[in-house]
Amino acid sequence: MSALAALALTTTVIAAAGVEPAPLGPLVDLSGHRLHMHCTGKGRPTVVVENGFDEFSFDWALVQTRVSAFTRICTYDRAGHAWSDPGPLPRTFDQITLELRDGLARLGEGGPFILVGHSFGGPVVRHFAVVHPEDVAGIVLVDSVHEDERVVVQGKAVRLRASAQGRSIPSPREYLLRAEQAPRAPVAASTSAVVEPPVDRLPAHLQSLHLWAQAQPRLEEAQGSERDWSPEYFARWAATPQEGSLGRVPLIVLTRAQGGYGDGLDVPAAQLESERRQRQQQLVRLSRRGRQVIVAAGHDMHLEAPDVVARAIRDLVEAARPR
Repeated sequence: MSALAALALTTTVIAAAGVEPAPLGPLVDLSGHRLHMHCTGKGRPTVVVENGFDEFSFDWALVQTRVSAFTRICTYDRAGHAWSDPGPLPRTFDQITLELRDGLARLGEGGPFILVGHSFGGPVVRHFAVVHPEDVAGIVLVDSVHEDERVVVQGKAVRLRASAQGRSIPSPREYLLRAEQAPRAPVAASTSAVVEPPVDRLPAHLQSLHLWAQAQPRLEEAQGSERDWSPEYFARWAATPQEGSLGRVPLIVLTRAQGGYGDGLDVPAAQLESERRQRQQQLVRLSRRGRQVIVAAGHDMHLEAPDVVARAIRDLVEAARPR
């Protein structure tokens, strides 16, 4: 049996048995809770990936392998995801940014960074870049969420910002409250669970890790808080012109060719598609050095078109290096 096959078998057995599989990278202590970070490759600038919902660090393996051939790349799991402990609540963009920046610093990973944000991770890296512009050498938005975007919920097209309540966003904190210090216990993935495309493009052992990570109860609490608080940011951004908010930071916006909206919604599919394309163009105009690449792939293009994503990252890496 090959080493890869043995690892795949071991990971599958562990995930099914309810024993936590070994993390791919170190668990970085952030004043009481740990963040899983996985950095590979050598070279500057370092690339940092921010996942979308229901995604984990290892879901970027196809891109990480390609990028680590020409520079250093760090993937990680937000608090409450995969091996990362639950973090302080609420899970605001400010809280996520604080933890990511602290985690990179404690690992000794220096900026400025090329930030890559997929889906929900897009707004997160935008916020990071506005708060810490000195730490950002470039941004790749991979089919990113836009603050005025609609999502389909029970047959209706609902704007993401619609659930904002006008709440003040609390200051982020590094420590956990006593009520947040619950013990973690691994939960087995269902033996009947199967990965959905395009996750099935990953190696078998990573597919098993994906099922295990999705089964952990802490994921629901973390993502529930992220979904609850992100509309507060979206409403603020939608109310204030965002064009040029990223200044002159090099920006590449990767956009899927077709939105894939079906009929039978309360908003015509053609209108949703037109809005989607307009919103993606607005993302390009966040920077005076933005450009768009239309990708013949679905939303999860890091799995469906890893070469395209890696090429966009490489373009920004090479542009950031001294000539």
